[in-house]
Amino acid sequence: MRVLIAGGGIGGLTTALSLHEAGIDAVVYESVRELKELGVGINLLPHAVRVLSALGLQSALAATAIETQALAYYTKHGRPIWREPRGLAAGYQWPQYSIHRGWLSMILARTVRERLGANAIRTGHRIAHFEQDDDGVTAHFVDPATGKTIGGDRGDALVGADGIHSTIRELLYPDEGPPRFSGITMWRGVTEQETFLDGRTMAIAGNWDIRAVVYPISREAALRGRSLINWVAEIRDEEKTDWHWEDWDRQGSKSDFVPAFRDWRFDWLDLPQLFRESDTVFEFPMADRDSLERWSVGRVTLLGDAAHPMYPSGSNGAAQAILDAAALPRALQAEPHVRDALRAYEAERLDPTSEIVRLNREFAAERVLRLVDERCPPDCENIHDYVPLEEMKEIARRYSLVAGSGRSVVNHRLA
Repeated sequence: MRVLIAGGGIGGLTTALSLHEAGIDAVVYESVRELKELGVGINLLPHAVRVLSALGLQSALAATAIETQALAYYTKHGRPIWREPRGLAAGYQWPQYSIHRGWLSMILARTVRERLGANAIRTGHRIAHFEQDDDGVTAHFVDPATGKTIGGDRGDALVGADGIHSTIRELLYPDEGPPRFSGITMWRGVTEQETFLDGRTMAIAGNWDIRAVVYPISREAALRGRSLINWVAEIRDEEKTDWHWEDWDRQGSKSDFVPAFRDWRFDWLDLPQLFRESDTVFEFPMADRDSLERWSVGRVTLLGDAAHPMYPSGSNGAAQAILDAAALPRALQAEPHVRDALRAYEAERLDPTSEIVRLNREFAAERVLRLVDERCPPDCENIHDYVPLEEMKEIARRYSLVAGSGRSVVNHRLA
């Protein structure tokens, strides 16, 4: 069996490794000419680390990333709301890692080339269209720089792992339209500074309309006594409806958001200074898409952001793509016919990811921030008088169950 994968991001590369591990040939087609260390930080929760560890990648992750041990919530004034242990500190059998997205991509790409061959990732190939019949599927590619046809390839199945602006999804659903903008603009960057808190904590501060997310992502910086801090600044503007999608992930201006955080100087971190000291700022809309009724059509299916783009709430974007990558080869091994296997893969993954998309629109994972903002008067001395600690824990527990990241679920699967 041979599987064609359109898209060389985290989902596509993990899928290639998972298929290879299952004895299934795979080739990845990526539109960019050269894979580079792009992006900023992401979190890998234990259920995703479990998959990557089974692929033999935990040592590479541990040598690069920060092993996150806590998630802490704060008000926009820096007052502590709640702190929960994460990863091994929370009793999981696998850690939670915070890592630069580009470094993770390079680890995956290097491993794909080592195991599947130097030609297993073919860059400079953007899928244009496909055709399928009873015996296979043929994908046709163009040079993204010139638009000229550069040939095709044939396999038993085609996986669209080509992101929120997926060409394969558009070919399957030509009338869907652009992604759905949340009203929230995000600015992201990385800054090296002195270590904040304990150097292994992810912190989220703010409320429904404005918030900041910060966490360290580099073990190398930590060994030098410093922190390479990934940061995200988010501002909600319900009246903003004219986002230009061609400007996706563009460089942003600090003057557009830093003034809104001018008073966010906490005893554990000075956020305005953190933002100003970043060399580069990226601006993009927080967006998702409505869930589909089906991902698979014959020998073609979707995976990762192409299948279920979601708001980056609860650290589940990359994680769910990694879980997709583990589910697909299981289905292909269990079912004798490719079409049946892709439907089985879809049956396992579509409903859970659709529910996460819905919950992330409500920011269910960070709902405690909204409850504190709504219930607590400005002069409240004890936040838990208004939002009980047990209620906060229950919010986290419910979300983890839907996301498949609950401790008992993850550890049981390892037994």
